Amino acid sequence: MAHPRGPRYRAAVSGYAQHMSKMMYKAVGVLVGLLGGMLASAIVRKVWQLTPGHDRAPEAIDTRRSWGEILTAAALQGAIFAVIRAAVERATAASAEKLTGAQPGHEVKRQQGEQAGKK
Repeated sequence: MAHPRGPRYRAAVSGYAQHMSKMMYKAVGVLVGLLGGMLASAIVRKVWQLTPGHDRAPEAIDTRRSWGEILTAAALQGAIFAVIRAAVERATAASAEKLTGAQPGHEVKRQQGEQAGKK
């Protein structure tokens, strides 16, 4: 039996639900990203406290610190932030896929591939 409101209604509802799903994913992604940044900052502080003679990571403008210290701190901070970011993004995407049954961003990538093929 056909749906009493017709296929256009079902398509509109489906589109709305898909849009809301994307909006929720983005909102959750921002929140989880902020929490991940706070976690990464805490890890950087703890790791730097393990280095002898220093309780805080040097800032790039601190001319009393050597180039080696500054660049080591920057590399360490970058590596920790990158690992935390990747873990947070992966966990968020996996959770979203488990909840919705669809891969986040999969539709956008498919559309971009189709547009690239038309050129």
